Amino acid sequence: MEKKINERKTWYKLDLSANVYPTLQRRNFSNVYRLSIVLKEDIDPGLLQKAVDLTLPRFPAFKVALHKGLFWRYFEPNNRPGPFVMPDIVNPCMPMSFKANNGYLLRLYYYRRKISLETFHSLSDGNGTLCLLRTITAVYLRLKGHAIPDGNGVMDLSEAPGREEMEDAYLRYASSKVKSPRKRGNAYRVRGHKEPFYTLNIIQGLIPTDQILQLSRSYKVSVTEYLNAVLLYALLQKQKSDRVFREKPVTLAMPVNLRRFFPSKTLRNFITMVYPSIDPRMGDYTFEEILVQVHHYMRYYINSKFLNADITTNVAAQQSFLIRLVPLFLKDFVVRQFYIRVQDHQSSAGLTNLGVVQVPEEMKEHVERFEVLMGQPFSPRTNCAVISYGNVLSISFTSSIVETDVERYFFRKLVQDGIHVKIETNRNINPDINRKL
Repeated sequence: MEKKINERKTWYKLDLSANVYPTLQRRNFSNVYRLSIVLKEDIDPGLLQKAVDLTLPRFPAFKVALHKGLFWRYFEPNNRPGPFVMPDIVNPCMPMSFKANNGYLLRLYYYRRKISLETFHSLSDGNGTLCLLRTITAVYLRLKGHAIPDGNGVMDLSEAPGREEMEDAYLRYASSKVKSPRKRGNAYRVRGHKEPFYTLNIIQGLIPTDQILQLSRSYKVSVTEYLNAVLLYALLQKQKSDRVFREKPVTLAMPVNLRRFFPSKTLRNFITMVYPSIDPRMGDYTFEEILVQVHHYMRYYINSKFLNADITTNVAAQQSFLIRLVPLFLKDFVVRQFYIRVQDHQSSAGLTNLGVVQVPEEMKEHVERFEVLMGQPFSPRTNCAVISYGNVLSISFTSSIVETDVERYFFRKLVQDGIHVKIETNRNINPDINRKL
């Protein structure tokens, strides 16, 4: 296996999505997200470190360091020791230096029964990182003496990494003859008091999957559509409570896993964004009206034709001859200004749903649930991340502001719809929050 890995080229370009994230890096912001698995017995950190050391060579897309050239950034294989397993911290997803941690863009933590993997977004999207986390956990359980087979997201360590796992799938599938427009207009932005640097507030709701499935079916929508509608509803309530002079549309930035529409085994980034939105300037919306609009928006835009046009637009910009000749520091300046002045103003919050996680049958008895956290928002606001395993659906809000109004409106709506919600948080808040919902 090692021979085949070393036969690959010694460096490779960042994919289409990956190019943006280092550009936005600053002292108090880094595009880092976290995936966690909660087991049914306490973690042995020594065995976990051994599992990481055995697993990572099978994932060359993650075993890299980021470097800067004159025109582009690029990845090189990283053969230094690490990454090293550490006890967990109170405020996760902290900014990730490209030179710290022996150059690794991964961090692994443990706390009681939980294993957490933090990833810099240039390496991979949530689906690729989920594959790495499941494989590390399976190897860890094998070291504990359990017979865990490969499959269902657990990779075979005896196999060489496939070429397709390392491909830039954007370049492979961008083939539309038209390009989608980029300008969407400014959205409502949540007002709040910014937390001190290095503070990430988390409010997580754990709910029974069967309950939300039944509720979504009663509305004749998918779970993702229902949760999008609830978050838009919460944002509308928040904007009304702010008593703003002029209302704006509330808009969500939602990543779509392109592997659902274009067959690819890539473990790198392969997502694009859609933006479900409600404009309160058209009048007051009931929740049912929001749900109908979200449902039809998702069915209309989330298909291979529209998504292809979107990624073709981005690929065309990256492959432009003139842009390729521009030095990296100028590219960084232009992209950063565009994001700050345009892109960041086009959504009110982010929502990502990694869907239902599958593991090998023999692994199920050892796993309690999965969790996902979006990292620190670029601007003061809140983001939401969802993942489901078995009968536990985890909904996690992360924010860099003091106020919890959006989260309260969101979970209150779930409770009003008959969903049982268990709240967990790293905030110092009133313990009667469940009663207040």
